[in-house]
Amino acid sequence: MNSSLLPVLPPAPARLLAATSLPVHTPAGLVGDTPLLWVGEPFTPAGRGFWAKLEGHNPGGIKDRTALYMVARARERGDLLPGAPIVESTSGTLGLGLALAGVTFGHPVTVVTDPGMETMMTGLLTAYGADVQSVTRPHSTGGWQQARRERVGELLAARPDAWCPDQYHNPDNVAAYRPLAHELIAQLGRIDALVVSVGTGGHSAGIAHVLRGYFPDLRVTGVDTTGSTIFGQPAAPRLMRGLGSSIYPRNVDYTLFDEVHWVAAPEAVWAARALARDHYATGGWSVGAVALAARWLAGQLPAEARIAAVFPDGPQRYTTTVFDDAYCREHHLLGHQPADAPEEIGFPGERTVTRWTRCTTVTDPLASTAPLGADATGCDLAEAAR
Repeated sequence: MNSSLLPVLPPAPARLLAATSLPVHTPAGLVGDTPLLWVGEPFTPAGRGFWAKLEGHNPGGIKDRTALYMVARARERGDLLPGAPIVESTSGTLGLGLALAGVTFGHPVTVVTDPGMETMMTGLLTAYGADVQSVTRPHSTGGWQQARRERVGELLAARPDAWCPDQYHNPDNVAAYRPLAHELIAQLGRIDALVVSVGTGGHSAGIAHVLRGYFPDLRVTGVDTTGSTIFGQPAAPRLMRGLGSSIYPRNVDYTLFDEVHWVAAPEAVWAARALARDHYATGGWSVGAVALAARWLAGQLPAEARIAAVFPDGPQRYTTTVFDDAYCREHHLLGHQPADAPEEIGFPGERTVTRWTRCTTVTDPLASTAPLGADATGCDLAEAAR
């Protein structure tokens, strides 16, 4: 009998199910266990590369993790009562996470943003049931970020039952990223270096603290944007969103960093576009900046070093900015291939940086003595109003 005519039997059902994700009953179950992708040449030098943790595979990005965790802990403590509103400032990604948490736990969500929010993000947040409010003018010293936070304070004062996650200072924002660190260990086994963007300080502190406990010699590289005050540079207008700050988030753990890299917007755009072209995996401002620093680090460390770079989100929200030629031409972002290596400064206040620059002296700009009101939160402002 001709064996080629025999029917091919499918594998047993148990074998079919073994390699698939389990069904989930709530959208929160879609968060976590994100993939890890090797990024090598042609983006990196031959024989060198790094591992990219693709947090864009979460429904809304990396901040789905912290939004769900902060909301769950607040409910456990009784800080957030059943059905009470959630109010927070966001440049976008946390808003998506809070909308997810609102659907999961049954809370109305109001997010305060500014005119820099992409139209697509506003549409998505609205579709997911969030009330999106936008401030119209920047704060005189704290920029759009402080203006958003002051508006949060006003909303909280008007709604005594409302709760503010205060992502910039909430320690739950740090604790939320322990599972991500554990995923990295399970995926890589050994990690020699970590490259992370820094904004609220949550995922950089949460991941690095856990990894340093397992790997004491871990090298941690923080990535910021030019014009950000986090690591001691003077405040300046910032085009990039999702990393950097014009205030001093207390969740940033300066003791964990071996070095900081500041990256300018044109350099991040170049890296994000090169990643898309070469590896079909990319994201926006933060991803481009992180990839640029990780690319350089891969050329500095031994070829066998295992470098983990966290990509906070994917490219979708950036189709009208980072990946839009008209937008990039308007803001002079094209045609600026970065240098092969960053400039170096000896300490953060040595001079104002305007391009990719590295510093191995990392200290807290406030030296643990923040002046009164210097980084007041929206929640603080609400308490004062009450």
